[in-house]
Amino acid sequence: MSTLKRKANSAANGTDAKKTKANGSIVSFFGAAPKPAAAAATPVVKFDKAKWVAGLSDEQRDLLKLEIETLDVSWLAHLKDDITTKEFLDLKRFLERELSTGRKWFPPKEDVYSWSRHTPFHNVKVVIVGQDPYHNINQAHGLAFSVSPPTPAPPSLKNMYIALKKDYPSFVIPPNKGGLLTPWAERGVLMINTCLTVRAHEANSHSNRGWERFTQKVIDLVAQKRTRGVVYMAWGTPAGKRVQKIDRGRHLVLQSVHPSPLSASRGFFDCNHFKKSNEWLVNRYGAEGEIDWALVPGNSTKAVVEETKTATETKTATEVKTATEAKTATEVKTTTEAKGDKETKPDVKKVEDKENEFEEDEEALEEALRLAEAEAEMAKKED
Repeated sequence: MSTLKRKANSAANGTDAKKTKANGSIVSFFGAAPKPAAAAATPVVKFDKAKWVAGLSDEQRDLLKLEIETLDVSWLAHLKDDITTKEFLDLKRFLERELSTGRKWFPPKEDVYSWSRHTPFHNVKVVIVGQDPYHNINQAHGLAFSVSPPTPAPPSLKNMYIALKKDYPSFVIPPNKGGLLTPWAERGVLMINTCLTVRAHEANSHSNRGWERFTQKVIDLVAQKRTRGVVYMAWGTPAGKRVQKIDRGRHLVLQSVHPSPLSASRGFFDCNHFKKSNEWLVNRYGAEGEIDWALVPGNSTKAVVEETKTATETKTATEVKTATEAKTATEVKTTTEAKGDKETKPDVKKVEDKENEFEEDEEALEEALRLAEAEAEMAKKED
C-alpha cells in the first residue's frame, strides 16, 4: 500500500519529480552547460531604479541628473548610496559652478561615465587604473588611456602598443596612429581614471574634489563583488596605491612602472602584463575568459582556434589582403596627389599639432609620477 501511495504521489507531482531528478544528476552537478564566465561570478542585484529616483530630493535629482541618465544601471545599483553622500554632491556642485562661470571641462558630459556603459559591472575581467583625463578638445572620452578619433594615440598608449606587440607578435597597431580602446572595454576591460573630469587645458585641475574617493569605491567594489577573480593592472606609483588593499589570493594584481616616456624604459616594455593577464584568466575561467587585445578588424591576439585551416588557405588570405592593401594605398596616393600639395600640407600639420597637444599632459603626468616616487622613497626611509 505504501508503495502504491508513493507511486501515486510521484505521478501527481510529475513535474517536481522530474526537476528533482535533473538536479540530482551527475551531469547537472558538474555543470554540463556552464554559464559564461563573465556573468557566473556575480549575482544580479535587484534594483528598482525608478523607485530609487522617486525617493531622491529635488536637489539630488537635479545634481545627479548625469548619473541617473548615463551611469549604467549595473553600476548604479552598487553605487547609489555613494553618489548621494555630501562629498559627492559637493563635487557635483563644483562641476556646475565650473560650467556656470564659463570654464569648460572634459570629457564631454555624456562621456564621463562611458566606462560604465562599455563595461557593465558583470562583464569586468580586467581593471586598468589611469590617472587624469586628457584635457584638450577631442581627446578624453571616459576611458583611461583612450582617445577619440581622429586624435592619434598619446605617448603612453604608443608604449602600451609596443608592450602588446612583444606579448603578441600578431597584434596590429591601429591605422593612422589610432588610440580608440572601446573594443577592449566591450570585451571586459574596465579602463578607469582616478579623476573623471578635468578643466580644459589645465592638467589635474579637478583632483582632490571628490572623484578619487568615488573611483576608489569602483575599484574596491569590483574586488569585493567579482568573487571569482579579476586582473588589476596598476602602472606607476599612484596607480599602485589604488590596489594596495586588493585580495591577491582571489585576484591577480600586476604592477609595473608607468608607460609614460619618462619611465617605460625602466621595465614596462617587458612587463608582459597583457599576456600574463590572459594566462591567469584562461586558467581561472577557461578559454572564454581570454581577452582579445586586437584593435583592428580581422586581427586577433586570441589563441588560434581555427587550426583546421591549411597553409594554402592562410597563404591565399594573406595574398588577398596584401593585394587589397596595395590597391588601397595606390588609390589613396593617387587621390592625395590629385589634390595637390596645397591641400595636403595642412593635414600633415594638423596631425603634428594633435601629437604635440599631448606634451603638456605628459609633462604633468611625469611630474605627478616623480612626486609619487619621491614620496614612496621618503616613506621607505622613514620605515
